[in-house]
Amino acid sequence: MGVATALLSARELTATRAVDGRDVRVLDGVSLELAAGDIAELRGPSGAGKTTLLLALTRLLPGAVGELALAGVPASAVEPSAWRTEVALLPQRTALSGGTVESNLLLPFSLKARSSVTPPSTERLREALDDVGLTDVALDRDVARLSVGQAARVALLRMLLTAPQVLLLDEPDASLDDASAAAVAAMTARFAADGGAVLRVSHLRSDAAATVRLHLEGGRLTGGGRDDA
Repeated sequence: MGVATALLSARELTATRAVDGRDVRVLDGVSLELAAGDIAELRGPSGAGKTTLLLALTRLLPGAVGELALAGVPASAVEPSAWRTEVALLPQRTALSGGTVESNLLLPFSLKARSSVTPPSTERLREALDDVGLTDVALDRDVARLSVGQAARVALLRMLLTAPQVLLLDEPDASLDDASAAAVAAMTARFAADGGAVLRVSHLRSDAAATVRLHLEGGRLTGGGRDDA
């Protein structure tokens, strides 16, 4: 099977950080391609720069150099705020804002970058919660009363409702039990099946659904072969 056209591509990404008074390359000419439908699993030792790579791909890393493109359009032609509506990062420690489940799901639609987007209706939000197995979570529930697994699904659902093209997930199941981790994996698999691309940092659990497996160490990225190739 041939390699599909890249949805997100990076060429020669380089980033440094100061370690003991000297600059160390955390990313040393990293290149990668994610195609629509890809679920890429990114592994590597602690401190290898996995989170740094996600920040660079989201254009949130000052000083990073290299070339990025989304569906063939270079990053230089896209405003950073607009880029991040299409290449969305879910940090490892995602905090929901104080308030209800509904107010959290609607929060991204209050931002300037989505001022022209119609927020989902209450009915659509209810359907979305039911669709990810949160049938027992009311829209008016205070997020402080959610379990860790419920909060993780709400945070991911909030991102999915904005319809990005690429999801970057930093250990999304690190603190979850097996059932919640499986629910999160199912949500990302569905996103990829619908034509999105996922880059997921994994630590404790290997992603059985991954189509691409990557390893970052010493600033270098290896792997990239597709499981269905």
